[in-house]
Amino acid sequence: MSWRQISPEVRTRFAPSPTGYLHVGGARTALYNYLYAKKNGGKFILRIEDTDEARSTEDSLKMVISDLLWLNLLWDEGPDAQTLTDVGPHAPYRQSRRQEIYQQVADQLLKEGKAYYCFLTDEELEAQRNAALAAGRPPHVVSPYADWTLEKALEKKAAGGKGVVRFKTKGLAKDYVLNDLVRNDVRFPSDMVGDFVLLRSDGMPVYNFCCVVDDHLMKITHVLRAEEHLPNTLRQMMIYEAMNWPLPEFGHISLVLDEDRQKLSKRKGAVACNQFKEEGYLADALKNFIALLGWSHPEGKEIISPEEMVQAFSLDRLNPAGAVFDRVKLKWMNAMHLRALPDAELWKKTEPFLTNAGLDFSGMDEAWKHKSLQAFKTAMEILGDAVPLYSLLDDKRFGVSPEASETLGWEPTKLVLSTWRELINAHPRDEFTEEEFVKIQDEVKTKANVKGKNLFMPIRVAVIGKPHGTELKTLVPLMKKASLLKRADQVLAALA
Repeated sequence: MSWRQISPEVRTRFAPSPTGYLHVGGARTALYNYLYAKKNGGKFILRIEDTDEARSTEDSLKMVISDLLWLNLLWDEGPDAQTLTDVGPHAPYRQSRRQEIYQQVADQLLKEGKAYYCFLTDEELEAQRNAALAAGRPPHVVSPYADWTLEKALEKKAAGGKGVVRFKTKGLAKDYVLNDLVRNDVRFPSDMVGDFVLLRSDGMPVYNFCCVVDDHLMKITHVLRAEEHLPNTLRQMMIYEAMNWPLPEFGHISLVLDEDRQKLSKRKGAVACNQFKEEGYLADALKNFIALLGWSHPEGKEIISPEEMVQAFSLDRLNPAGAVFDRVKLKWMNAMHLRALPDAELWKKTEPFLTNAGLDFSGMDEAWKHKSLQAFKTAMEILGDAVPLYSLLDDKRFGVSPEASETLGWEPTKLVLSTWRELINAHPRDEFTEEEFVKIQDEVKTKANVKGKNLFMPIRVAVIGKPHGTELKTLVPLMKKASLLKRADQVLAALA
């Protein structure tokens, strides 16, 4: 059966439960579905699976949408990014607003005898389960209500009986075979599951039921999702068969693992996209990294632009093996993307981090900003790395570090510092080139008759307050004469 029986165009979806910021595993699922749709000229749909009323909130939905917007994974149908109102021909796109639809499908299955109302209590179900386990049998539900007529069940409901709607698996004794896009043929014996719930007693649908109904009515042709959903597929295939609906193509992608090859969790560090954003990772770098967690570029490229991803993406390069989330490699990849940015764009992304840290360079001209980035960006892996680098230029943060004590105690230090101050003060301009700094340093060497660490370390203390750190020939050209004099005076005062 071809997916074209569902729709003439490829239609993929990302269906998060809005319970907080987007996890990188979810972001990868969204990315693969987005790439496949765009590669094939199709549509990418955002559907919100918010039937868990206790955990699903409007604020969490906004968090998920904020992360998708940051990653530039823009959907063709679904909640509007600003108003959250539905946009598209298959609305509503939030499951909490589709209960009437689920009830209609359940009613059809009930009328056709493919589902039934079950009034077993929690205590009765638990007793059944324990007895089955003690006897070494699968803990499938054996409901005395499975063969009741619909009329009899509705009478009991009308009298106040609380019952769930169960799918009837009796008579489905066969193997179900899924031709998985990632794992090839996956075989499910039908007796893997017993009669399973479609609607809870309050009328709320369970995941497997509403997922099938939504995918069918929204004409989803391809479902790419994590392998942890593979066990759900048998129940979903049964529902598709019972409704005589065409089955979409399924592809179950590998789990994202931590360095210990366990499922990725926040106990080992950031796993939410928003955390990476706040630390100063670039959206394109994070997308590049997670794209390669289970997929490989046909030419073996590691640094890939979003446009290249769309062009190169194909399902045959998805790997079913677990993919390790290597944080060191992510940081390296981010550095590659960061350093490739034009300076104007890099400054635009960096400045908010400086502002949030209380650093203000808004008065500096474009030439200075360019020069500062040329000096610092090779030391930056993430945008947050700019803060300690640019802090060196803020006079309010300058202070003589305790680690400078030994250097200040050397006999030639006072002469080096006073000579340095004298030559800085005699400089004819307010700024310095790298060549002018080197020349002044050489003059200090000659006048004070010192060399090596006895020369370099005291000057470094006079500029950054400590004897080790940033190369002064890149730092001093970013500073004003008045700032250097003020710092030299502060160190000389400490020396006295």
